[in-house]
Amino acid sequence: MNKTELMNPLTLHHKANITVRRAEHLGMCFGVRDAVNFAQSKVAEHPITVMGELVHNTLVLDDLKKRGVHFKNEPEQVETKSAMITAHGASNRTRNRAKAAGLQISDATCPLVNYAHKQIQELTAIGYHPIIVGRHGHVEVRGLTEDLVECDVVLCEEEINVLTPKPRFGVVAQTTQPIARVRALVEHLKSCFPNSEVRFVDTVCQPTKQRQIAAEKLAKKSDVVLVVGGVNSNNTHELTRTCRRFCERVHHVQGPDEILAEWLFDTDTIGITAGTSTPDQLIDAVENRVYSISSLNIRNVS
Repeated sequence: MNKTELMNPLTLHHKANITVRRAEHLGMCFGVRDAVNFAQSKVAEHPITVMGELVHNTLVLDDLKKRGVHFKNEPEQVETKSAMITAHGASNRTRNRAKAAGLQISDATCPLVNYAHKQIQELTAIGYHPIIVGRHGHVEVRGLTEDLVECDVVLCEEEINVLTPKPRFGVVAQTTQPIARVRALVEHLKSCFPNSEVRFVDTVCQPTKQRQIAAEKLAKKSDVVLVVGGVNSNNTHELTRTCRRFCERVHHVQGPDEILAEWLFDTDTIGITAGTSTPDQLIDAVENRVYSISSLNIRNVS
């Protein structure tokens, strides 16, 4: 639980004749916060390179770069003696490449991602054909699949429809997928292959579930919803999709400078939610920008 979630009285604000609501659960999850703190502590000790994006937020990444953290995509590109695995995790294949390059490894993998790794490995070991419900090419999904001899990654019914029949399917999910989508796809898999055994292990993380439920509640009560998060953040994109099911005026922004004044015209209630890589100060800045624009709008009308 983050600082914003603890401040329940501040989830509802009245100012300048508008109401600003914050989702009950929003912003950085414990896995991301721990990874950022870990990187900050490590770079204070010695130079370190993160393999990939530690988190999907440019503000956080820029701050880490200023502190001296380096970023490279592949182990062979790392020039420091120490390297860090991101919160999204990595395959054993990638870890072995890093060791072969002589790197000292610091592991910032979220424990809930580690749980997903453990479950897919255990399902595979006892004879289930592994299926990951997730986004093709996402760093977490790559980590889950690279050690598997065979697997399938699906994100829609059409991808399930063309799967090769197997006697047993073992299903896990990318941790930031909406659980409703995952469960629906598992049921579709069962209907497509009625003669196959389908075993599903729920690996969607609790912070994602909390933010999805809170986003739905927020969108139902808001005229406009602002979803704050990085352009590469899967869970931020999913929050945006969820909000758009219940509110017509939903905007995904990376920061306060992207908010347009016309979005807030004829608006009584503005909702704010944020992805799991979004720091508290960025959420505060977006809210302050909303108040600033709203005050200008009122002065213009009067």
